[in-house]
This record gives sequence, C-alpha cells and structure tokens, in this order.
Amino acid sequence: MTSSSGQNYWMSIDSLGDQSLETPQSESPDGSQPVSPESDSGWSRRSFLRAAGFGGAGAVVAGCSPAPIKKAIPFLVQPEEIVPGRAYYYASTCAGCSAGCGMMVKNRDGRPIKLEGFRGAGGTMDRSHPVSGGGLCSVGQASLLGLYDSKRFKNPQLKGKDSDYSKIDAELSSRFAAGKIWVLTATITSPSTRRRLEQFLAKHPGSEHVVYDEQSCSALLDAHDRAFGQRVLPRYRFERADVIVGVGCDFLGTWVSPVEFAAGYAKGREKNAGETAWHAQVEGTMSLTGTKADLRVVKTEREQIRLIGTLAGMLARRAGVSPPQGLPNAKPDANLKSLEAKLWGARGKSIVVSGVQHAGTQVAVAFINDLLGNYGQTLDIESPSFQRQGDDHGIQRLTSAMAAGGVETLIIHDLNPLYDLPDAAGFAKAMKSVGTVISTSSAPNETSAAATVICPEPHFLERWDDAIPVKGALCLTQPAISTTTLFKTRSFRDSLAAWAGDKTDDLAFRKAHLSKTVDWRAASHANFESFWSAAVHDGVVEMPSKVAPLGKFKSTALKGLSWPSAQAADGFEVILNEKVGMPSGRHAHNAWLQELPDPITKMSWGNAALFGVAAAAELRISDGDIVAIRTKDLVIEIPAKAQPGQHDDVISIAIGYGRSGTERFAKVGPDWIEARPTVAADGVVGVNAAPLAVWEDGLLRRTRMVTVEKTGRHIDFALSQTYDSIDLPANTAPGEDRRRNIVHETTTGALAAKGCDDHARHRGDVDLWTDDHANNLPHWGMAIDLNRCTGCSACVVACQVENNIPVVGHDEVRRRRDMHWIRIDRYYSGDPEKPEDVDVIHQPMMCHHCDNAPCETVCPVLATVHSEEGLNQQVYNRCVGTRYCANNCPYKVRRFNWFDYSREDRLQNMVLNPDIAVRSRGVMEKCSFCVQRIQAAKNESKRTGVEIFDGQIQPACVQTCPTEAIVFGDVKKADSAITKANADPLHFKVLEELNVKPSVGYRTLVRNRKVKGE
Repeated sequence: MTSSSGQNYWMSIDSLGDQSLETPQSESPDGSQPVSPESDSGWSRRSFLRAAGFGGAGAVVAGCSPAPIKKAIPFLVQPEEIVPGRAYYYASTCAGCSAGCGMMVKNRDGRPIKLEGFRGAGGTMDRSHPVSGGGLCSVGQASLLGLYDSKRFKNPQLKGKDSDYSKIDAELSSRFAAGKIWVLTATITSPSTRRRLEQFLAKHPGSEHVVYDEQSCSALLDAHDRAFGQRVLPRYRFERADVIVGVGCDFLGTWVSPVEFAAGYAKGREKNAGETAWHAQVEGTMSLTGTKADLRVVKTEREQIRLIGTLAGMLARRAGVSPPQGLPNAKPDANLKSLEAKLWGARGKSIVVSGVQHAGTQVAVAFINDLLGNYGQTLDIESPSFQRQGDDHGIQRLTSAMAAGGVETLIIHDLNPLYDLPDAAGFAKAMKSVGTVISTSSAPNETSAAATVICPEPHFLERWDDAIPVKGALCLTQPAISTTTLFKTRSFRDSLAAWAGDKTDDLAFRKAHLSKTVDWRAASHANFESFWSAAVHDGVVEMPSKVAPLGKFKSTALKGLSWPSAQAADGFEVILNEKVGMPSGRHAHNAWLQELPDPITKMSWGNAALFGVAAAAELRISDGDIVAIRTKDLVIEIPAKAQPGQHDDVISIAIGYGRSGTERFAKVGPDWIEARPTVAADGVVGVNAAPLAVWEDGLLRRTRMVTVEKTGRHIDFALSQTYDSIDLPANTAPGEDRRRNIVHETTTGALAAKGCDDHARHRGDVDLWTDDHANNLPHWGMAIDLNRCTGCSACVVACQVENNIPVVGHDEVRRRRDMHWIRIDRYYSGDPEKPEDVDVIHQPMMCHHCDNAPCETVCPVLATVHSEEGLNQQVYNRCVGTRYCANNCPYKVRRFNWFDYSREDRLQNMVLNPDIAVRSRGVMEKCSFCVQRIQAAKNESKRTGVEIFDGQIQPACVQTCPTEAIVFGDVKKADSAITKANADPLHFKVLEELNVKPSVGYRTLVRNRKVKGE
C-alpha cells in the first residue's frame, strides 16, 4: 500500500511476502469450510432466504409458547433525581491507577453501567478537568467490570476462613500491641487516608510506612532530591513545549499520567499558524509514544543512559558552564547533534523526560531541563505531581527487617508484592517470619493467599474517597451504586480508624479533615457545606497552590553515582515494559483488557518476548516459538515474536501477565472449545516476567542481560489485523503495488513545498443511485484526525462497554472471530530490518455508514438498511446470518456471532447496557454510531423543546478520546465541527473511489520533518 508521500505500508512481516493478503474464509464450527446449499429444489438461494427471514420468523413467533412473566417492582419512595429508565450521572475520580483522572459514572436504576470521560461541572459537555481534561484511558473504561466481579472477596477472612470485622478487630488489637508494625502501600493521593494512616501510626510508636509503586519513579524522585533538595515529581506540561525529547519513556501510553500527557501533547502538536511541536523518541523497542515521533532513535537502555549523559555535557559546554562531574563523554553522532541543536533553540519551551530507572540518568535529565530553563515553564513545580511517591529503598529495608525478625505485623494495602517484585520468593520467605500479615486486597491474589487476615476493600465505585493527584486539584469520589457495598467489605481508611479506636463516621471524618486542611474560602464559598456540596456535584475543585521554589542545581548531585560501561555485554538486553491495556498485574482479571489488542503487536490474551526482525531471523525464531530466557539463576519460557522497529540486541517483554486466578479465562467462549493453548503449566494467561527485574544501587531496574535458547515448542497467538485486509482488484498491472491508498501521510517539508495537491478527492462523477437522502433531517458523520490519534485504544473499550460487545476468548480471537466494533489498524512503513527506518500509523476503523452502502444491496432479508439520517442500520431480528454483507463490505468491519457467548454470571450481567440488545448466535453486528445516544438526545430535545446543539451527541468513542481526535455531528450544518473537518484540505476518505460515499473520513498524518529519517 503506498501513500501520497510515497511510503509503502505493510501490516506484518509476513505480509511483505504477499502484498495481496487475500482475506481467508472463516471456518465453520466443526473446522470445515462453509458449503453453498444445493439449488435443485426449485427455490433460488435468494428466494429461500427471503422466506426464511420473513415468513419463517413469523411462523416461529406464531407457534412459540408464551414468554415467561417478568415483574417490575417500582420504587416505594421515588427519589426526586431518578426517573426509571433514564440515565443519570455522578461526577467522580478514576482509581484505575494513581493518575486521578476525572470521570462521570453513568447509572441506570441504581447501578453503574458506563464510565465516561469528565464532562465538566454539572455534566456539561466541556472538557475542563484540571488533570485529565475530559478523556479516559482503556484501563479507566474497563475498571467498571471489576465492580461486578463475582470472584471478589465477599467477606473478611481470618486464617483462611470467612469471618466478621468485630472478631478480626478484636483479634488484631492484641497483635498490634505485640511488636513493631510496618505498613506497605502503593502511592496514596488521598489526604484523608494519609491522615488516618498518620493517626494509626501515632497510636503505635515505632511503626513505619513504606510506599512502593509497581511502575516505579523512584530514580526520578531521588534525582530531584539529590539535585535540588526536594523529592518532588514535576508536572509535565507537554502543551507548552516546542521540542519534546523522550528517553525510554512511554508517556503517551503508560507513564505516570498518560491521559493528561496525551491531551497536552495533542495541543502542543497543533499550535497557531500551522506550527507544530517537534518530538524525538529514544527507545529500544517500539512504544506507543515512539509511533508518534518525528525522529526515532533506537538504542538499548545502556546506550540510552550514555546518550543522556553525553547530551548533558554537550549542552553544558554550549551554555559555557562546567558539566557536573561524572558525566560520560561519548562521541556525538548526527542524532545527538540534532537533539542538541533543537533543544538549545527551544530554551524554556522544551521538555526532556526519561523513564529509565537509573539515578545518574535522572540527575542528568534534571540538569538538562534546569540548564534549558524548563523548570517553571514546561516542568510545572508550582503544582507538582503526587501521582508517584514510591521509594524503592524502603521495600528493601522492609525485606531485611522481616528476615531479621523485626516485624511483628505487616499491613499490605493496594499491592501484590509476591507477584510483582523481582525477588518475590525472597520476600515470601522473609514474610514467614512476620507474626501477622494483613491484606486489604479486594480479590484473591498471590499475596492475599499468604496473609493471616484479609480485610477486603470495596470497589472505588462503592465508597467515598478523595485525592489530590497534582497540587491544587482536589478530586472526589462518591458511591455510585444504590446499595452500600455489594459484599461485606470495608475501606482501608475505615479499617485504620477501627484499629486506632476511632469510631467517627468516615464521611464525617473526611469532611472535618478537609474543612481544616483545604482553603475553601479561596473558592468563593460562604461556608464549608456550600463548598462541599459544590465539590461533590462537580467532582473536582481547583485550589490555589503555594510551594517552595526549587533551589539551584547542586554540582555534586552526580557524585558517587555509577554509569554503565561503554563496552557492550554479551547476550540480549531484556527490557520489561507495560502494555497500554495491561499496565500492571492488578488488571489481569479484567477480561475486557485481556481481549484488547495491543496497538503495537496486535496481540491479545497474553504476552511474548519481542525480538528485532533481524535478530529473530538470525536465531531462526518464528512467531509463536517458545524460547527460554536465561540468567545465572533463572529460566523463563515464553513465546517469541518479531517486532519491527526494535533494536536487535533487545528483548522486550510486557509485565502484568501470569497472574494466579487467570485460569478462569481458559474457558471463555463456547463450552465445546478446548482450553486455550498456554505456556505455563498452571493455565494462567501469559507469563510473569517480573523475576527478570533486578535491584541495582537500591533501585528496581527492569532490564538485565540474558541469553536465549529455543525449546522446540510452539503456540498460536491471538492476533487481530492479520486478516480482513483491503485489496486492489486482481487486474492491477504487473509489478504494481496492489494496496489501496488506505492511509495518507506527509511531512511539513512536503506540505511547504507542494501544498495539499497529493490529497485530491477521488469521487466518482457517475452514480447509479438516486439521492434517497435528500430531506431536512440530520445526516450524521465522523472525522478522525490521525495527527491526534495515538492508538491508545480507549475508544475500543468504550465501544465494547457501551454496546454490550461480548468477550470471546483466546481461541476465538485466534480463529479470527473477535467482536470489537472498532479496530485500530496499525500500518508499518520502511525497511523492517532497519529499526530506525520503521514508522507506524494508527487508523481507527469502524463502519463507515456509506450512503451507497454495498452491504445493503446484497442482504436478501433487508436486515441491513439505511435510515433517513444517513445511518446504516442492522436489524438483528431479521438477520439470518448469510454474511453476504460482510463479504461485500470494503472496510471489513462487520462482526458475526458464531455462538451465544456465555453470560452465566448474573452479577457480571449487571454491567450490561439496557439500551442495547444482547445479540444472539447467527447475527451480524457492527458500529451503529451509538444510535441509542442519538435517540436519547432527540427524545430530550422533544421533551425540553431545546434544539440539539453541535457536539451534544457524542458516541462512546468520541466521548472518551483523550486527545479529542474524533469529531461527530451533522454534516448538513454549515457551522458544525464535522463540516469544518470535512472541508480541511488534508481530509480524505478511505476507498472513496469506490463511490460508496462513506460518512467517516480522516485527516492526513503530518510528521514534523522535511523528509523521512530527518
């Protein structure tokens, strides 16, 4: 596939050998190919299907037995704000991670059914949350499923048996007095929880609190302590930067606050007068952030560390100051010189970030940002981040104290150290010396299995909470379910209060604490109650912040720190990273996230050891071959996969997999399907790679040197986008690329030289159809900006939640039967054997709601029809499953229900959206532009008499997008956002030369460089 910029696109290594990539026919349930029915009965195929679709359905309805009676029980006392059957919203704060993104909880009749991006005060459509704007990531969207997880602890447990809190509290009161107490938690951004913890620790002198984060930023925090005397995490303002340099840091995907960073990045990339920020990414494997970079430099982590040190020295000499002692001094190459020139030319408007867990690297990064004047500009220190506060040194002190018998009671909150620590076996052995281990885990995990007492926490949608993720932003969480909690659970704050002997009601305590610690008068409220009501209603309050300014950079900050040798070590450098949909093991029990295809590898249901293309070829490793990753004292077996754009000396493995309890997913899908193939003997999903991490200089380093051996075994991956490709006709001239112009890409240099001539429309002048859509009704359309789209896949999960799309399991995905209504197509360009030459484009693909829809002309039972408002509608009770429409769809976006996918879990069924039918076996389905939301807005407009305004209707994908890459609206309105997007000179429509007249279009991707590889 070639683009207007001359790029040749490909979807996988295998596809380079066969540019046609013919779409294979899906197999029948028994493995055979579908067979056409015989026609010797006198019935034509179309006549038979027409009768079966209409007459047959009528006969079945007429002859069936009466439906069972269902009783509707009304409210005894009707709440004023609740109308049965109508949705209502709560403003809240996401707890999927510590970022503290704002969200709206959509409720129906007392139960949450959807989490939305933040809509602003009172549910208005602005995107005004001070942290996240208005978006929500895939993890945030999927966190709703955890509320209805029937595997959660239903009662507190004492010594492995169900108990009650009165017995547990009585038992613990004597144990707390027996010796020293240690509390191990993840980052706590809640001020009221921290206060409760302080009270508990004060009650037991000598107790200690250790903070540890699964995704550690300890090196970065330590670096600021060494360099400036403050252990602080700056708030990164990407929207203010003209030059962005990321080093081993996937800030658009998984690092610290990706929704916030993606929103800021998108704004920075679209400045006034056509200017755009320049982005360079230095990394060892292809990350989501790397796919958006203008310059991508491929280095091992060892090389990344030396690059940062060398760059710091170069900039110091250019500024005429002495570089800090101890910096490495490598010979600069062309890329380093380019970085130096770009950064120096954008002093005060640049930003350098690194996720490398190495003290010297982070001190050097702080020196660079200080030298360039970025602190106080692109690095906000007036409202610093509290989203990561972990200290790696603390957990090592805890392990040593336990091993020495110095810990009588250990309380573990919001962590699973027996899974995610590199020396989990050593931690477990030391934990056996502890008299009492208390876990607050809400669901069984590796650590809770070894605990003496389990006091499970409720889901964040069941409890009151507060958070200050960044200075000056008070974010609140409120219960969003009609019952207090689904199970007998108790918040960590309530447990601390009970153990400290404080019987104050939790809500009263929180209000009293905030009234004393928050300057509510500055928010222009007459009294605290007024402030509190407004805060709960809006979900967030912005408060003025005052912090001590950073001091001068200490020239001795690098003293005593080590740097890696310039000599390359033998073997491969393994790098442990996070997937966008699986940032940590705490989400491994979420089936929506397990089935979400990774936007880079397109894998779901598991992880793999990713190799560079040339390295895989040299080792003769094919995708799915199981390899043994070896260190001196460890062997991990894991399937391998070639990854374009990856350094050939690097192996990257996603963490978060191999969790105990994920065996439950082996049976996802129809009962007759065998358990999915797996590497681990215990049947869990994926392989736990955490043991490959290592402690180095007191920091958790997720990289080390390993060797590789083939095992001779093989499994099949569950991959998406390896089929349903879009091809040119077979009569293409010999030697000509048979790929259509699916994606468009250009550069700022090409635009300046040639303008938009290469992006001319290709619409047919002749039309066989009459204009059946001429009316005064709206005509709905969508436009997607490929510059803003990062491929984060939040839209995929949002669509799945909104539209009751089933999880089908590993085996069904492997059989090419995934059900997502949106797919994020990932296209490579460049030479796969040259990692720095590989570029990536992400393109969301859904039903295009064509005006001349080819699916409508072939349906024998009129199950797919066109509405008066331009929507391609699917009538489920007419569909008889011929799949003609799927064969005739040029975009390959229709999904067929092969089975009635299991929905036996009654609790989990509470997550279903009652506005959407649950489809049955044999029915075709696809994107509907969230027609239920369109209809709800029209009904509300009729009820209130207020005309629908532009932007009021937002399909689930539009509403959640962190970067506002998707625009939806009425194309007939001259001043609508969709009309303006369609008029953009860079706007194009996929396959519009077929004259199907799609209602979905895209904005060409523009990279900020003169030519490829600049």
